[in-house]
Amino acid sequence: MTRDASCPRCASSNIYNDGSLWICPDCAHEVTSLVGANSAEDDLQEGRVYDAFGNLLQDGDSVIVIKDLRVKGASGSLKVGTKVKSIRLVDANDGHNIACRIEGFGSLNLKSEFVKKT
Repeated sequence: MTRDASCPRCASSNIYNDGSLWICPDCAHEVTSLVGANSAEDDLQEGRVYDAFGNLLQDGDSVIVIKDLRVKGASGSLKVGTKVKSIRLVDANDGHNIACRIEGFGSLNLKSEFVKKT
């Protein structure tokens, strides 16, 4: 590890190398390379949102849920393969950066790490 290496998400200097990944124990962020870490930091500052496979998401995109998700206050869960149309990107401190409306559930906020762009 180089002396000036830091986490691109939280800027912590506590990162360590674990095989092919650099891991930050403070925020649990994992990155494959520290080269270009400034561009990842710029993405976070500019509000860019990526799906689970690294595709850039924009307002109005359609996505598919890639994991069964339990929904608080609902009797059922959101199933794998559920298509969500016309998403809206929002700034949220809790990681739920997609606002959407799903038939049968109503308005929900989702994390981009659980969706795939269609």
